[in-house]
Amino acid sequence: MAFAKTETIWMNGRLVPWDQATVHVLSHVVHYGSCIFDGVRCYKTERGPAVFRLRDHVERLFDGCRIYRMEIPYTRDQVEAAILETIRANRMEACYIRPLVFRGYESLGVDPFPCPIDVAIAVWPWGAYLGKDANEKGVDVMVSSWRREAPDTLPAMAKASANYMNSQLIRMEAAVNGYAEGIALDAYGYVSEGSGENIFLVKRGALYTPPLTASILPGITRDTVATIAREVGHTLVEERVIRSDLYLADEVFMCGTAAEVTPLRSVDDHELGVGPITRELQNEYLDAVHGRGRSRPEWHDRLPAHTYRR
Repeated sequence: MAFAKTETIWMNGRLVPWDQATVHVLSHVVHYGSCIFDGVRCYKTERGPAVFRLRDHVERLFDGCRIYRMEIPYTRDQVEAAILETIRANRMEACYIRPLVFRGYESLGVDPFPCPIDVAIAVWPWGAYLGKDANEKGVDVMVSSWRREAPDTLPAMAKASANYMNSQLIRMEAAVNGYAEGIALDAYGYVSEGSGENIFLVKRGALYTPPLTASILPGITRDTVATIAREVGHTLVEERVIRSDLYLADEVFMCGTAAEVTPLRSVDDHELGVGPITRELQNEYLDAVHGRGRSRPEWHDRLPAHTYRR
């Protein structure tokens, strides 16, 4: 999906024009993937634009930087304020938000410590991540031949750009074989996650999802869906999932900030379809992010439309 450019990007404390938000080709991040990022969404609601679970996303950003010994030169409150400022400056009612922290231009070599820590925030319109009709009709996916990293290699708990080289292999393999997405197994052969989404299965009315030990990202959408599922009375089991579970499930869906709740129409050409529990949780989730239904006030950071710059 091509970018729909907005006006400005926040970089190291100031807003700069979109096309001027650049880094030096010899920046450490370009050569060694030394970047922690996150993905957040702002939704149009009846009470104005609202960023969904902003604090949780910023906390995950800081946690990832802590793992990689990257000291962010701003507080959590300052990063949150910068995100809201960037949305306001670009007059966005709904958008995808990409905050990132990376090692910049100073010296080359694997040792990252001499390089400065740079921070940037971009916002832009972004629709359905897995295709225009994905949320309604579901998507066809395959189990990838590429495995997720073992826990003692690259930490899956960090949303690090280097991890997404693995995700690219999964996504490209799926694309060239005619599928919308791929599902990775972990280093031990258990189901892990998609290239950029967590996974839930429905079997005999109960929900199942792989645990954090399956080399998955601790998804905030995953946590939201789990919270809603329990509230509406579903049994949720967090345990190891094997590949054949995907074929024998009554329903399977993926979820993530970009993908939201996307049903799987098939896995490895085993037909599934869009089931009633997936549809229920999808609707409940969309209500929550738009400030309706079971949404919680603490999940929203609101930007009244009248505060936008003109």
